[in-house]
Parts: sequence; structure tokens; C-alpha cells
Amino acid sequence: MNNQIEIYKSSDNKVELQVSLDNETVWLNREQIAVLFDRDIKTIGKHVNNVFNEGELDKESVVAKFATTATDGKTYQVDFYNLDVIISVGYRVKSKQGTQFRQWATQRLKDYLVKGYAINEKRLQETESKFQELKQAVHLLDNIVKTKIVTGDEAQGLLKVLSDYTFALDILDQYDHQTLKIAATDTKEVFKISYPEAMKAITGLKTKFGGSNLFGNEKDDSFKSSLETIYQTFDGIDLYPSVQEKAAHLLYFVTKNHSFSDGNKRIAAFLFVWFLDRNGLLYHETRKVIDDNALVALTLMIAESKSDDKNMMVKVIINLINNK
Repeated sequence: MNNQIEIYKSSDNKVELQVSLDNETVWLNREQIAVLFDRDIKTIGKHVNNVFNEGELDKESVVAKFATTATDGKTYQVDFYNLDVIISVGYRVKSKQGTQFRQWATQRLKDYLVKGYAINEKRLQETESKFQELKQAVHLLDNIVKTKIVTGDEAQGLLKVLSDYTFALDILDQYDHQTLKIAATDTKEVFKISYPEAMKAITGLKTKFGGSNLFGNEKDDSFKSSLETIYQTFDGIDLYPSVQEKAAHLLYFVTKNHSFSDGNKRIAAFLFVWFLDRNGLLYHETRKVIDDNALVALTLMIAESKSDDKNMMVKVIINLINNK
């Protein structure tokens, strides 16, 4: 869901607004809120300020600047307020319109979230399909090289394709035959992830990308338990001795444990790359050890995987991010 625009009309058709839907919430500026609740903009401004001054909501989490074209034809950055602020102001001005708008907004958000989930599912299926197509294409190229005489640029081109994808294909082949192993990983850990630092990083992520109030809200102690588990020892020996093993299990545990009310997969993916980066393992020379599309696909695959698949999923992740 990214900068979608919906038209809201009140039941009596007296109010009509263009509403922005972004980051899993709805957004209105002060002028629109004033129209919605039939109050002057100064009154709305006073109530908005009180919401923040009284500590009811954290301003950094519920305010975003959107580019808006004014009547003079120029584009300005204008403060927009999410649904939490709109509802709070509605209670303060005692407007029945607030309830109607909340019901409308909640349904629209639900529709978009369901649609977004369906799109992600489709992308996951397409990614798996492309893996199979890639395997077939490279095997075909391999056969051409083995059975035909090719020279010059043609040979170089074919060999370049094969060399680029041999490693990925080896991992896929080992995955198919359940023979993946963990080897030559990095045991020297520069950065040890702690619960306070992790929560601070999650808060920073929420602030940067404007997550909902539920984003990063812990439902229980399972997130702290996930962090403790990756450093678990047996007879004084680390259960997951390498940085890559810890990173892979971090991605797996945070994705599967659903520790937060909102944003579990995003938080898991973020902490995974953050942990690798802090340990100097996110980049190999000038490229990322795992690109964005692969990370999205892996996170979705983990979320949909069965618990019996855990060990193999973790091994796939480790092999993909291991520079060696």
C-alpha cells in the first residue's frame, strides 16, 4: 500500500474528502480534519497540539509530511495526521462524524491489507516459478557448452552466465536433495545484539517509515526470548557458533514467533540485515550478500513454512549469505 487515494463521503453527502492511505493507516491534514468535524482550523490545531502536549500520542509516529499542491499551483510539504490523531480529535470535539469516518477508514484499510497480502502471495509464487525457470535455462546452457563447439564471444557469454549462477544453482540442488551443510562461516563476532539496542533500532525504523502505533508493540516476552536463544550455549559452547548462523536464526525466530502486534516480517528482515551490517558481513566487496528481492522471498517463505522445515530453511539462508 503506497500513497493510495480514496474518496470519503459522509452519509448525508455534506462532507467529501480525498483521503491518503499509506503505511497501513489513513492521513488527513488540519484543513481536512476541520472540514470533517465541521470546526474551524484553529480549533482543530488546538486539539491536535493538546493530543501531543498531554502525551496521548507520540508526534514522531503519527505525523508525516506529504507533498501537496496549493491553490497557487505550487507544491508544499504539509503535515498530515494518521487515523489515531483523527480519532483523538474526534473525541475531543465530540463529533459523531468521527465514528462514521473511523468505520469507513477501518474497512478501507482492511481491504487494502487483504489486497496487499494477496499481491505478496502472488509475488512469492512468481519467485518460486522463476527459480525453476532459471534452473532449466542454466541446465540448457550447460548442455550446449558440453555438446557443441562454441568459440569467441559466444563461449564467453555462455560461460559468464553459468559462472554467475552456479553458486545459486548448487544451493538449489542441495536443497532439493536435502544435502545442504554449514561450512566456512565466520565465528568472530564484532557486534552482539542486545534487547535494548534491538528495541531502539525498531523504534528508529518505526519513526523513519511512519509505522502504525501497533508497529513494534510487543505482545509478550517472545522477542526477548528470540534474542536470548541465538546466544544459547550448551556446556559452555555456543549452540549457533557463527555470525551467519545467529543471523539466520534471528530472521527465522522473529518472523515465526509473531512477537509484535504489527510489522513482524519487516522487523525480522530489518534486524537481519542490521545485524549482518554491524558485524561487517552485509557486503561482499561492493555488493550485498543478499539482494532485496531474495530477502523478501526468504522472509515470506519462512512465514509460510512448516516447523519441520526450520533446519533446512536456516541452512539455505546461511549458504546464501556466506561469502566463502
